[in-house]
Amino acid sequence: MNRLDGKVAVITGGSTGIGFATAKLFVDEGAYVYITGRRQNELDKAVQQIGKNVTGVQGDVSHLADIDRLYDIVKRQHGRIDILFANAGGGTLAPLGKISEEDFDTTFNSDVKGVLFTVQKALPLLRDGSSVILNASVAASTAEEAFSVYSAAKAAVRSFARTWTLDLKDRHIRVNAISPGPVQTPLLSGVGQNKQETERIVAHFVSEVPMGRMGNPDEIAKAVLFLASDDSSFVTGTELFADGGMAQV
Repeated sequence: MNRLDGKVAVITGGSTGIGFATAKLFVDEGAYVYITGRRQNELDKAVQQIGKNVTGVQGDVSHLADIDRLYDIVKRQHGRIDILFANAGGGTLAPLGKISEEDFDTTFNSDVKGVLFTVQKALPLLRDGSSVILNASVAASTAEEAFSVYSAAKAAVRSFARTWTLDLKDRHIRVNAISPGPVQTPLLSGVGQNKQETERIVAHFVSEVPMGRMGNPDEIAKAVLFLASDDSSFVTGTELFADGGMAQV
């Protein structure tokens, strides 16, 4: 028996990277999955690659109307959510003194506002006893040059997991955060202003990981599966690091 048989899951930012790997794994484990993405072409490609039991809904979590449209479709087709992975997010790097209002708004609108309303607007559809997973980051617990806005946004996400655990305890809804380290995703490949800077930043990250390498999306997806399934039935309010030891030693 698969671990997610009969479950309905929503994954934001599910067209590439960690979100896509998680969506594919969830379907393999028996779930029906709704994925979102901002770019229709990538979303269509992801749906085609997953192949079955998946619906793609184009949208940007920083736009509340897009979130409403997503849940209207879920309500009409399935009427419930058993697993919610608030994964969509990102950010730009800028040191203090060079942070623009646009940098701040873009990061906080996707990583904080987007996560908050992704979960809040799902509440009428979330079944009692369901699982909510928030994508945080080691950046919430570590310090990196030029990461202040992104790190602060991810620290807010970690805080959400704690406070929402209490807000939703009467409905037995578990809320946990997954905090990946550096992972080979399209987001990381664009972390620098050019190829040389990106290579330098990635090499620096790898040097801080005790395992001596970056993770891959499939490894993070397996950790998310644990938090989504009954295997973690006594786990809530926690932060699960999947970081090769980066934030631990």
